[in-house]
Amino acid sequence: MSTRHSRAHHFRGSLGRFATGVAIVTFDGPTKRHGITVNSFTSVSLEPPLVLVSIARRAKAHDELAGRPFTVNILGAEQEALARHFAGRPGVEPVWVEGPTAPRLSRPLAYFECTPWAAYDGGDHTLYVGEVVDFGYRSGDALAFQGGRFTTLPESQLGVEDLL
Repeated sequence: MSTRHSRAHHFRGSLGRFATGVAIVTFDGPTKRHGITVNSFTSVSLEPPLVLVSIARRAKAHDELAGRPFTVNILGAEQEALARHFAGRPGVEPVWVEGPTAPRLSRPLAYFECTPWAAYDGGDHTLYVGEVVDFGYRSGDALAFQGGRFTTLPESQLGVEDLL
């Protein structure tokens, strides 16, 4: 194993120690509807409301996302099959909801419909920033990813949003 490969493998393993939520970015491309499973998602700003997703350049639908409205669907613990489906392991067929801005999945734990704000070079990824124009959430445990495996983050008490 080369030193460079060993370092990259160790770097990836180090990053994997950080538990992340799991989301699917959905959008209508020029030829068809797409979904991309991601675990790099963050809020950027409250005013205006902005969020960021990091999309691997090797993702099949990467090039079709540029300049298009999209939805970030945060997955509930029971939606692991959807995460796998949009990560290249087709299985369960998604149920779609026609949002006013972009398509979304049925019953995500939370969703953020976005219009394009900016895109930045992120090495082997593109960082897409979207302005949130519609959003919502429901109760439930969250699907998470850590150490190369899916796991569950149990729902904590409701109403904490008012404290943040």
